[in-house]
Parts: sequence; C-alpha cells; structure tokens
Amino acid sequence: MEEELAKIRLYFHQLILKLQIKRNIHLSFTVKDTRLLFIMNIQNFEQAKQYALHRLEQELSPTLHYHDITHTRDDVVPAAAMLAAMEGIQGESLYLLLTAAWFHDLGFIEQALHHELISARIAIQVLPGFGYTEEQIEVVRWAILATALPQSSTTLLEEILTDADLDVLGCEDFMPRNNDLRRELAFLGKEYTDIDWYTSQLKFLETHTYFTASAHKARDDQKRVNITQLKLQLENLSK
Repeated sequence: MEEELAKIRLYFHQLILKLQIKRNIHLSFTVKDTRLLFIMNIQNFEQAKQYALHRLEQELSPTLHYHDITHTRDDVVPAAAMLAAMEGIQGESLYLLLTAAWFHDLGFIEQALHHELISARIAIQVLPGFGYTEEQIEVVRWAILATALPQSSTTLLEEILTDADLDVLGCEDFMPRNNDLRRELAFLGKEYTDIDWYTSQLKFLETHTYFTASAHKARDDQKRVNITQLKLQLENLSK
C-alpha cells in the first residue's frame, strides 16, 4: 500500500513540476493529505491514461498543430493537476478529473467537429474495461462535454477542466500557441486575414473569464499581457 501511495504522490507532483517548468511559474500550495490523493486502484487510472496517450500519439493527424499530443500531455493534464491542488481536490475526484483531462480531446482522432462528443463516447465505451463504475464514467463524461465552446460548467471538477483546457490564454507561450491554432484551422479549411484573426482572438480573450479562483490567481495577470500583445498586433497592421 505504501509503495502504491508513493507512486501516486510522485506522479501527481511530476505533473505539477512539468507545468511549472514549461510555463515558468512558481505557485505555492499544499496537498493536505497525500494519502487521500487516490482511493481507487491506481492501476485502473494508469491503464486508462496509457490507452488515451497511445491513441493520441498514434492516431492524431499531423496537421493538428494545436490539438496535438502536447496540448493534452504537457498543457491540459498538468494544468488540471495544478488547479486541483490549489482547489483542494483529492481522492476519487482527482482521479476522475485527470481521467477526463487525458480523454478530453481524444475525439480529434476521428474529426474536429464535435470532437467533445466523440471523446465522451470513447470514454463511455472503454472505461468500464479499466474498472470504472457507471457513476464515475458519468463524472468523466460531463467534464469532457463541459469543455465544448462556449464552455459550460456546473461542478467544480468541470470548472477545473475547462480552465485547464484554456490555461494557455494566461500563459507566456500564448502567442506561439495561438499561431499553432491558426495553422491548424487553415488545414481544416478556415483561413483568416491577419486583421480578422487578431480581432477574433482579442474578442475571445476579452470576453473569456476563468471559472475557478485558482485560475484567476494563476493566470489573469499574464492574460492581460496577452491581450495587450494582441492589441499591438492590430495596431501594427493598421499602420
């Protein structure tokens, strides 16, 4: 039991460390009782995670420059873990949140349109084979569906995942990742002029608000910087 708990603690803190290094942030928070991080079988979660990771690595189109493996593995999952720690999420809830994070964009292996519905369908189909109950799968399903734009969240877990999915809006690498999104959309047949693109992105950031207090604390300052950068891009285009 102690060996299993040690593996859980290591996995959880590695996720947060990965995000802190990539995003160049330093946040202080405490997990009150790491013994409660997972009360369920860690092997079930590991099997579900490896299933999602394998399919993302093997089946995503190379034209997905934004919704690639790094979006899930290096951005959304660590952000969900960080926000969960800040919000005090532990035990089974954390387990289910991270499952939803790994599965949330799996639908892109089939198509971009309504990919959240496909992701939820895949979760419903495969998670019973990894030992998840119907009730647990429902939590995962609704968390995935909450990430569809415009985002709608009714529970704290859904709020955390939706905030994690758009964590990049308040990060220093927003501009290059935003360019990745534009390239991806171009491959999907949606091309924009520079003015139209930056105008739409500015509107999106200005009207967006994070759900959780933790996301506001961690991301609002840099998000304002990113809004300023978009405005400068538009100003330069108008000269």
